Amino acid sequence: MPYTAPVDEFRFLLNHVVGYGRVTETERFAEAGGEMVDAILTEAGRLCTEVLAPLQRNGDLHPAVLENGVVRTSPGFAEGYKAIAEGGWIGISADPEHGGMGLPIALMEAVNEMMNGACLSLALNPLLTQGQIEALEHHASDELKALYLPKLISGEWQGTMNLTEPQAGTDVGALRSKAEPNGDGSYSISGQKIYISWGDADFAENVCHLVLARLPDGVPGTKGISLFMVPRNIPKADGTPGERNSLRVVSLEHKMGLHGSPTAVMEYDGAKGWLVGREHGGMAAMFTMMNNARLGVGIQGIGVAEAATQAAVAYAADRKQGKVGGAGTIIEFPDVRRMLMTMKAETQAARAIALANAVALDIANATGDAGWAARAALFTPISKAYGTDVGCEVAATGIQVHGGMGFIEETGAAQFYRDVRVTTIYEGTNGIQALDLVGRKLADGGEAALTVLSEIQDAAEAARGRFPRMTDAVWNAAEVQRELTEAVLEMGMEARGAVAVAYLRAFARVLGAHYHLASAMAEQKDAGPRTGLARFYITRLLPQHSGLAAEVRMGGEGIDALSNEELAG
Repeated sequence: MPYTAPVDEFRFLLNHVVGYGRVTETERFAEAGGEMVDAILTEAGRLCTEVLAPLQRNGDLHPAVLENGVVRTSPGFAEGYKAIAEGGWIGISADPEHGGMGLPIALMEAVNEMMNGACLSLALNPLLTQGQIEALEHHASDELKALYLPKLISGEWQGTMNLTEPQAGTDVGALRSKAEPNGDGSYSISGQKIYISWGDADFAENVCHLVLARLPDGVPGTKGISLFMVPRNIPKADGTPGERNSLRVVSLEHKMGLHGSPTAVMEYDGAKGWLVGREHGGMAAMFTMMNNARLGVGIQGIGVAEAATQAAVAYAADRKQGKVGGAGTIIEFPDVRRMLMTMKAETQAARAIALANAVALDIANATGDAGWAARAALFTPISKAYGTDVGCEVAATGIQVHGGMGFIEETGAAQFYRDVRVTTIYEGTNGIQALDLVGRKLADGGEAALTVLSEIQDAAEAARGRFPRMTDAVWNAAEVQRELTEAVLEMGMEARGAVAVAYLRAFARVLGAHYHLASAMAEQKDAGPRTGLARFYITRLLPQHSGLAAEVRMGGEGIDALSNEELAG
């Protein structure tokens, strides 16, 4: 089940579809185009195809285990991680002041998608470190930056995020972890955290935990939470790992998938930590890491969708099966082609949305433009939810393409689904993403959303001469989405909550159609493969927008049709 990094797809989307050229027009990223992009994509693609992809099955068949307090990782993962770190891929977008490449997030996410497609369990490790790097860059003191960032960027040390507790999931403000000042600028951290991905690893020189806890004077709820850096080994004066801190991995979770990625229950028993950001400002600091991770998790789903699609296409092209008119392979069957086309079209749509999200972040970071920052914020919940939904749906369809063999573990088709399923849950469930979209992201009166929809309609008009049928479909769907946005703005928050998921998916459908149409326009020929894929998406998948629109217009109607007792009966 070989995986080949889709380097050409990234090159095409960056150069022709998602506006990456605007990124290189900024002073900050002026040198991040042309040959550099080709070199980055080519070398990262080689790493993923040749080094990481062969580790995919190892992680599933030989999971990480806890032995005498040490997390023993899957065979080959130490070597795979070393290749990632030595290639500089962890610090690809980090500040050069501390050893990073300083490249655009769009390039980082392209590389991350290829790593996720190759081996999701291992790729989750650097994703967490990248999020921690960004949080420290924005919120840590100069002393903490100087000590931790070079080690994290080089990959010598690894990072985690510690939010969730047994009684505090989405309601982070219910956490019980405590922080007591030690009088020397450090703090004593105590509490238990759960669902800590890569909480430890036998190949990690040090593991740096960002931990949310409450100071003695912290008020109840999220406004009383602070963020602390709590390393596994306390750094010595020369910056090397010193004595073991008072923390431990209590156990590793037994999971549906992602077996190669250890998910730890962590216990902090008076562990020494240092404040990151201001007192009681932990949520603001942690959200920097979480927003980075939300786009990254959407990218995880897309990477798995790509890998599952490649596996399904290869199987369908090889699987011989009788057919009316003679023998052939199942790729000739209309329903199998429908499934494969859907897999490819959804994956490409989700990829374009996520890359456009990254481009908006890059332009906002390079220019400080509030409009681009608002666009990036608008796209983030869509990228996360749609990207991970696509990952699950495509992986499930891949099992169906394999038929009975998809239910047999040796093919690896089921692993894609088992591994990717959690991505719709962690870093904020997709329902939470939808609530964020209809709540915070429309708090500007819908300005960012309506601006994007106007641009989609303008682009559709520009395509009318070549593709009138597709243009009409995209323009009309964008107009309906405009009406839905205005309708949602008139709803109370309870009604918004009832339609949030449908609204987000409807928006994703319009964005996906827009980027498919842009791909067709950029192909410069009316019968090329990207044009064919665009026609499939716009004529067969975009019509789902009408059903989603009908659901959004219902508001809260029907949600309370059954009482709690009737639901349980």
